[in-house]
Amino acid sequence: MELNLNETPTIEVKNEAIVKKANEITKGCINQEEKAVELFYFVRDSIKYNIYMISVFIEDFKASKILGWGKGYCVQKAVLLAALGRAAGIPTRLAFAKIKNHTLPPHLFNCFKTNIFPRHGYNQFFLNERWISAAATFDRALCEKNGLPTVEFDGKTDAILPEKDLKGKPYIEYLEKFPPREDLPFDWIYKKISILVGPDKRPWLKKG
Repeated sequence: MELNLNETPTIEVKNEAIVKKANEITKGCINQEEKAVELFYFVRDSIKYNIYMISVFIEDFKASKILGWGKGYCVQKAVLLAALGRAAGIPTRLAFAKIKNHTLPPHLFNCFKTNIFPRHGYNQFFLNERWISAAATFDRALCEKNGLPTVEFDGKTDAILPEKDLKGKPYIEYLEKFPPREDLPFDWIYKKISILVGPDKRPWLKKG
């Protein structure tokens, strides 16, 4: 359990900005469950989802960078939530899955040549003596703009990306789930995402 509270090169538990933000978000919470819920919604909605933030450089996965940018893709958002959770004293780890997005927009399908993403990242909090999954991936504004369901988290039950969209059509299909990790398995991720985006991809911080 201690490993899921530790500082790592990317999950910067002791970083001043991370500690300050974790304290700010959880101020007034009376238990770990409430803290996890508040942290989840901060990362879900205040850190905007942006698939163009994908990078093949490990320094672009540091929690403090993602917090400063205010945006990221699923793995980056999961790293930030892990750092905030640990800074708030909640054992938090990373989880990964291979998923198929049945609603991927055509321009993104043309970019990646696939709607299968081999390294989707999310989180697991240890609450009330068990691990609970939470995917703070897509922000509410993005979901409402595209007519997609948002992931809601109550700190009691798993909250992963929905199987169906608001019309009952296929949305996210979990093809394979991988063992959870205490730290970012960057080399393992790199092998797959570098095939999709190339060996030199950095975050696109500005449009265009």
